Amino acid sequence: MAARSSATLVGVSLFALLASACAPKEIPLEVRIANALPAIDVPATVETVPVGTANADAADDPAIWRNPANPAASLIVGTDKKAGLYVYGLDGKVRGSSLTGRYNNVTLFAGEHGIVVIASDRTDPVNSKLALFLLDPATGSLSPLASVPSGAGEGYGVCVAPAPRIAMVGAPDAMTAYAAIKDGTVREIRITHKNGKVEHEPGATWKLKTQIEGCVVDPATGALYVGEEDVGIWKVDPARPQAAPVLFAAADNKQLVADVEGLALATRDGASSLLVASSQGDNAYAVFDTATGRLVGRFRINGGSLDGTSETDGIELAVGDYGPGFEQGLFIAQDGDNGGGTQNFKLVSWAAILAALGL
Repeated sequence: MAARSSATLVGVSLFALLASACAPKEIPLEVRIANALPAIDVPATVETVPVGTANADAADDPAIWRNPANPAASLIVGTDKKAGLYVYGLDGKVRGSSLTGRYNNVTLFAGEHGIVVIASDRTDPVNSKLALFLLDPATGSLSPLASVPSGAGEGYGVCVAPAPRIAMVGAPDAMTAYAAIKDGTVREIRITHKNGKVEHEPGATWKLKTQIEGCVVDPATGALYVGEEDVGIWKVDPARPQAAPVLFAAADNKQLVADVEGLALATRDGASSLLVASSQGDNAYAVFDTATGRLVGRFRINGGSLDGTSETDGIELAVGDYGPGFEQGLFIAQDGDNGGGTQNFKLVSWAAILAALGL
């Protein structure tokens, strides 16, 4: 028996050694950067206080609320996917928090009946949910509003778009959320909110083959863009739910280096929107023309008085006046390294990015 056990052990060890030898080796970062298309450095001008979970992969995704009365008093909601949500001012300081769950991605909808923050809730990895909060713009506090089921699987990404509003005075705010599930499923969920009452109903479903996360909706066309991490960016037409998703931009190790992570979008007057994607594999961001799919430029957050970003997960982009330093818009990116410390978010002038890319 001892001889047979020894032989079995040798066989298992040999198999493990062969499997290890055949496994694909990770390409070094410097090689990935050298193989990708060039990216122009643009410095961050503000950074947030780090999220509360120290020395871990914790910060993930930001969302932006614009204060129409005082743009400089706008707020950022960011996820600590180990603990909950933080609210920051544009100075990067913490204004509020809700440390109540494992929230991966976040978005928000500002309607007549309040600012609804929507987070993908992965607290239960088997049954995903959307955690809804009301954001108090005066204090930065978050109050729980509702938990909306988003189906089987682990919740990863979330994005939202306005839905047609009922044509009557005092009608509920209507929004359409898209829940990106880790296994590649995208679920449409229609949500209404008024005076603290939330109603929801499921809509269409799409399925990609492998892991997804980031998503964004183009308000100019209604198109939904979803990032499949190892494959690229897909374009979905919610108006034609039976139509198959179309590959918009491939993770070709040139324009996009896997993983494809956060997605954000900027509308333009008299022109097609710009789609920005986190090219996590080479610490860069790729910018595409949504009408043509053409890559119009790539940039990195680097230089200046602050450290740059690396291994970025979530990003957000808001066009318009956000006060001094952000008069044309604000780009925010999660920093996966933050100089070796606890992760945070970096704020960059959208005007500076456009100028660097010659747009």
